[in-house]
Amino acid sequence: MASGEFILKINSRYNLFTKAERKVADYVLQNPKKVLFMSITDLAEACDVGDTSVFRFCKTMQLQGYQEFKMQLSLSISDDDEDDRIASMLSSEITQEDSIEEVARKVLQINQNALNETFDLLNYEALSQAVDYMISAKQIYFFGVGSSLMTAQDAVNKFIRITSKIHSVPDAHMQAMAASVLTPDDLAFVISYSGATKDTIQVVRQAKQEGAKVVSITRFEKSPLTAYSDVVILCGTNEGPLQGGSTSARISQMMLLDLIYMEYFKRTYDVSSRNKKKTSGAVLEKLY
Repeated sequence: MASGEFILKINSRYNLFTKAERKVADYVLQNPKKVLFMSITDLAEACDVGDTSVFRFCKTMQLQGYQEFKMQLSLSISDDDEDDRIASMLSSEITQEDSIEEVARKVLQINQNALNETFDLLNYEALSQAVDYMISAKQIYFFGVGSSLMTAQDAVNKFIRITSKIHSVPDAHMQAMAASVLTPDDLAFVISYSGATKDTIQVVRQAKQEGAKVVSITRFEKSPLTAYSDVVILCGTNEGPLQGGSTSARISQMMLLDLIYMEYFKRTYDVSSRNKKKTSGAVLEKLY
C-alpha cells in the first residue's frame, strides 16, 4: 500500500464502521503518530471501547490484526511530507470560531486535499470499465439530486458536445420515470456523495431492474448505491457539518468527470472530434 493511502482508506470506509469502531477511527485520524506506540489495550482505553472493538476495526479495514494495522499506519506517515499532508487533512475543518482569514485558508486547503485524495484513490481499471460502458451504451443518463444534480448536469454539458446519446432530467419523479424505461443496452451514470439518498437509490434500483449498467461516483466504498453499481469510482473529500454541498465535493467529482471525458474523447477521437467541431460551430453565432 502506497504511503498515505491507508489514511485515505480509513476515510473511505468510515461508513462501514460501527459506533465503537468510529471512535477508534476518529482517534487514529487525529493521533496517527501517537497510535504507533500504543498497545491494543492502550488504544482501546483512549477510545473508551473494548479491545474487541479495536480488533473489529482492524477486520473492517481488511487487516489480519493490530500489528498489521500499525505497520500500515506507519507506512502512511513514514516521511515528513506525508506527515504535513496528513496534518493538513486533519486541520482543515471549518468551525464557527474561525476568522474569515482562517476560513479562506481552510477552504483552499480543503479543495487542494479533495483533488489530492481523489487522485490517490483512482482505480484505473474501474475508470476504464466505466468508459467502456459509456462507449457501448445506446443511451447514457446522468442522475443526481441536490448538489450532485449540478455535477450531473455539468457532465451533460461536457458530453453533449461530442455525442448525442447523453441525457439528464432534473426532477426526481422524472428521473424515476426515465430509469423505468432504460434497457440492457443503456447506462445509468449516478452521482451521489453519500450514496444513501432515497431518490437516488430508487432510481438506481429501477435501472438495475431494467437490466441497465450502473456507474457511480461516490465517497464511500460500501453504501446502498454501491450495492447496485457495476462500477464504483470514489471521490476523495470529507464534508464537515458546515460544509454540506461544499465546492470541494463537487471539485473532486468534476475532476473524475474530466478524466472520464478525456478518456472517452481519446477512444472515440474520430467521431468526438467531428462532433466537437459541429457543436462549437452551432453556438458560434451566439457570441459577440
